[in-house]
Amino acid sequence: MNPKITRRRFIKGVIFSATAATSGAGYYIATAASSRSAGAVERLISLSVNGRTRRVDVLPQETLAHTIRYRLNLTGTKLACNRGECGACTVMIDDVANYSCSLLTHQVKGREITTVEGLRAANGSLHPVQQAFIEELAPQCGFCTPGQVVAAAALLIANPNPSREQARQGLSGNLCRCGAYDHYLNGVMRAAELIS
Repeated sequence: MNPKITRRRFIKGVIFSATAATSGAGYYIATAASSRSAGAVERLISLSVNGRTRRVDVLPQETLAHTIRYRLNLTGTKLACNRGECGACTVMIDDVANYSCSLLTHQVKGREITTVEGLRAANGSLHPVQQAFIEELAPQCGFCTPGQVVAAAALLIANPNPSREQARQGLSGNLCRCGAYDHYLNGVMRAAELIS
């Protein structure tokens, strides 16, 4: 004896069938994704940051700025424009200044990353750029200062004795909301004297 098919039973049957089909498809997709190796990106990677190797869980589309600030808790690296225009997120990669908001973390595996926290000496003394910026009263609000410090340090690695115009060009990618550009330039020139 067949039960009478009602509208309610019909709808329950459709919902049950759709759920069964979806869960089966979900299982198939998950199984296929886990067996895929070509083009897959590993999540747990090693980064060399400030002379230390750090293991970190990184999403495939995650920027280096996000990883440094929120996963490694190195908060000197600032996130501001998040599109490579202001320089607040500047870090050194193999001694060259880079906007960390414009790089994926997976792009820098195996390279040496230096943040503003990594410029200080092991004994706690300040980097010559940091010391010179203090002496020249360069920081105003301080928001751009970490990026300015890192950009200046990278400039002095590449050119230990820059002219004022070369220093201006070296810092040109870093915006100062307070307009303290001359103070930062004076700091770079003083740091060059301290280094030489």
